[in-house]
Amino acid sequence: MLSVLIPVYNYDIRLLVNSLHEQLISANVVFEIICMDDGSQDDIGTTNSNVASLSHTTYHVASNNVGRVAVRQRLAEQASFDWLLFLDADVVPKSETFIKDYLVFINAEYDAVYGGFAYKKERPDDHLVLRWTYGKSKEQVDAAIRNKKPYKITISANFLIKKILFKQINSQITYKGYGYDNYFGSLLKTKKVLIVHINNEVFHLGLEPNASYLKKVEQSVDTLLALDKEGLINSTENSLIVVYRTLKQWKLNLLFSWIFKRFKNRFHTNLLGKTPSMFGLQLYKLSYLCYHDVKEKGRN
Repeated sequence: MLSVLIPVYNYDIRLLVNSLHEQLISANVVFEIICMDDGSQDDIGTTNSNVASLSHTTYHVASNNVGRVAVRQRLAEQASFDWLLFLDADVVPKSETFIKDYLVFINAEYDAVYGGFAYKKERPDDHLVLRWTYGKSKEQVDAAIRNKKPYKITISANFLIKKILFKQINSQITYKGYGYDNYFGSLLKTKKVLIVHINNEVFHLGLEPNASYLKKVEQSVDTLLALDKEGLINSTENSLIVVYRTLKQWKLNLLFSWIFKRFKNRFHTNLLGKTPSMFGLQLYKLSYLCYHDVKEKGRN
């Protein structure tokens, strides 16, 4: 009935898999858990391989790192059942009824169900605070709000989807990199896929250091810009691209490009500090996007 699929890269998944396995057994449902290691360090792989001792659970190791998109496609190809529950390795269910709350929707009218993201209340160490602050302000969003624009916050770290649909959509993403959730959401919207958001969150535990996360932010913006230029996210609900397109229409992108050049170091000082501003992060992303767009045109 349910295939639980977990792409793994350098993260200990034992807590996650044991929690899921216990809930799946309790729910008395036919299931499988498939974990696929996408080139983790040897010691992590050895530790994680212990989960294969659980019933209906397998742990595969890829010969080389193929990236998030490709490893998800491989997991879907290996899945035995019609419904797929994708979970990132660095999460853990918030509720003890996590699995049961998803199972309710298997016989419903929806093609995909997004459970949501949550963060621990306790503030992490200063060097991890940027990811935590952003997550709590932008990703930890109630389902009632997410359902108003259902294709906007489509976080792939925790969602249920029909296998046939996932394979069709994910196979259209032929890139390796970071930041393709927005593309996936845009494809869902283009195909008019019926999705619903529910409050069935996972805690995001794998907080990157501030500098590493800021680099990922830049990579995701690079991805958005490339997708926009290729006309692949014309129906996106992503706020950053929507604002960027408006600025470009009024040629204000030149001003924001200048803002990035002028204040880049100040942005970094704040965002890598103890109290990063989320307004500052959004402004950084927008000005970074405008700067690289203008730079490609040779105007910087």
